[in-house]
Amino acid sequence: MAQKTFNDKLRDSKDLPKIVVVENEKSIKIFGGKNMLIAPPLEYNGIMAKIPKGKLITTREIREFLSKKHGADFTCPMTAGIFISLAAQASFERNYSKIPFWRTLKSGGELNPKYPGGIEFQKEMLECEGHKIITKGRKFLRYFVEDYENNLYDLSQIII
Repeated sequence: MAQKTFNDKLRDSKDLPKIVVVENEKSIKIFGGKNMLIAPPLEYNGIMAKIPKGKLITTREIREFLSKKHGADFTCPMTAGIFISLAAQASFERNYSKIPFWRTLKSGGELNPKYPGGIEFQKEMLECEGHKIITKGRKFLRYFVEDYENNLYDLSQIII
């Protein structure tokens, strides 16, 4: 059997969305509730596709938007990260309907080294759209969009 493409994985909803009740008290305290959403990959792709040129979004804003949409307390951070990277890889793999995945930052405005083309591609694309990239760290450099908060896209403007 042939290995699934990123686009095959993107379209495989695996009976999602679903809300899982978390029992771990530490997790409940950290995330502020028991009801954790696991959203399908296509929902992340849909949001990322709508971020206009010059605007940005972070994984945190996407997760908050989806949890409100589905009536959950929070969205699973692990699957969110996996599915956001999956949406980026699937877009890169396609010759059509590409999404501007480089506009989706990690929390805190950090660039995502797991995206296709790595930091260099994301940095180049963001700089072409007028964003300034800064580095933090000495031994292990991390890259951030300076003042990213000033360019966040208001997700309440989109309907998915």
